Amino acid sequence: MNEQATSRPDDTCQGSSSSDVLLIAEVFDGEPGCIAQARALADRFLGRLVSEWLAVLGEHTRSDLMLAVSELITNADRYSHGPYLLELEGNARRISVTVYDTSTALPVLYSPDPGRLGGHGMEIVVALCDRLTAERVPVGKRIRAEFQLST
Repeated sequence: MNEQATSRPDDTCQGSSSSDVLLIAEVFDGEPGCIAQARALADRFLGRLVSEWLAVLGEHTRSDLMLAVSELITNADRYSHGPYLLELEGNARRISVTVYDTSTALPVLYSPDPGRLGGHGMEIVVALCDRLTAERVPVGKRIRAEFQLST
């Protein structure tokens, strides 16, 4: 696995722009335990965001974000035929969870149906995040869930 991190700019720049973010990314290959590893990466990311960026997480932000990571990584693991990348990006105002995988098939968002077996992953992510986007990219597709934080 390959992890990349970009730290907060030097605090001497008091007027940092809104494009300054904490960024952590890791590539997963579908080996057993990768979903737990992705959740651990998200947990480390949130810890750094709180301690270094003084982000204020709402009552359910951590659990919502961890569940979104689980669902997005599970889908990438289940439906792609190659490695996938989890990218976590945020600052004191917002967090985005982005997963790139090798499949060009965009996810299907079914209407809520408690009687349906399976197919609830994207329904869950949509309910948890403030914005969800999915698009094809040269490597396959990119799914991004965005969360707004309390200020």
